[in-house]
Amino acid sequence: MMKILVTRHVPGNYLDGHENFNIQFFPGDGDIREWIISNIGDADGILVTLNEKIDREIIDHATRLKVISTYSVGYDHIDVEYAKSRGITVTYTPEVLTEATADLIFGIMLAVARNIVSGDRLIRDNGWQSGWKPGFMLGSEVHGKTIGFIGMGRIGKAVLERSKGFDMKGLYYSRTIHNVNAEYVDLDYLLSESDFVVIALDLNSETFHFMNYERISKMKKSAFLINGTRGKVVDENGLVRALENHIIRGAALDVFENEPVDSKNPLASMENVVMTPHLGSATYETRDKMAETAAINLFNVLNGKRPLYKL
Repeated sequence: MMKILVTRHVPGNYLDGHENFNIQFFPGDGDIREWIISNIGDADGILVTLNEKIDREIIDHATRLKVISTYSVGYDHIDVEYAKSRGITVTYTPEVLTEATADLIFGIMLAVARNIVSGDRLIRDNGWQSGWKPGFMLGSEVHGKTIGFIGMGRIGKAVLERSKGFDMKGLYYSRTIHNVNAEYVDLDYLLSESDFVVIALDLNSETFHFMNYERISKMKKSAFLINGTRGKVVDENGLVRALENHIIRGAALDVFENEPVDSKNPLASMENVVMTPHLGSATYETRDKMAETAAINLFNVLNGKRPLYKL
């Protein structure tokens, strides 16, 4: 009987009904990394989330492992190349979370531009003490503005489609030219012309801290930086410095260099920053579909079939 480790319970019942497999769940107490190391030696498969770092140390403890199925589209928490060198298939869940993540990115962009979060907080804190005023809590329009994408993958394309409903002009910078309703431009032009700069990059050695202080400084003073894909693509120290020096108007972030975010993080005290706790895929429908996809990937490999998505 094949043994499967599951680090966290996921939505749905897609792991049920597989009597030919010994499925073991992390009990929820203790150190999850130590639990993986202690149990992966004779495991044939493991289903993980982006919270678990599957590095060489863990992979070296595995003697029978055939598949690492991650319940995520990101995979920088897994040493993919080393796993593949050991004959281990690594699978992930792209596509199924594209639309939900694009919704969230466009939502936080609207929120920071129009002071939605600050306005909500003002009322809840009983700070709205006077009526309507011409200059009260002015924000930036989104309709008709220029939106620039750094990267143009699935999520970038989905956000671009949403922007057309706001009659926005689209620019993008990417390693490759895509057949999209946006103008391909060089990076400096995009930074200098965009009212909203949307990060749509994967995380790798080339994109780590891609948006640093120097590049942020090339943006308009009235512009906003939006990131809902990979936290470490943005140098947060550089972003804080740019915001403190009024280099740009604001930022909206759903992903961060270190998660969860400490309340002492300087970004948390800035009124011109909207932050959400990594909610891109956090809809009932998407998380359920991710669970289904991760389970199909896992069992397909163990049953000698092709997974839906592999790296």
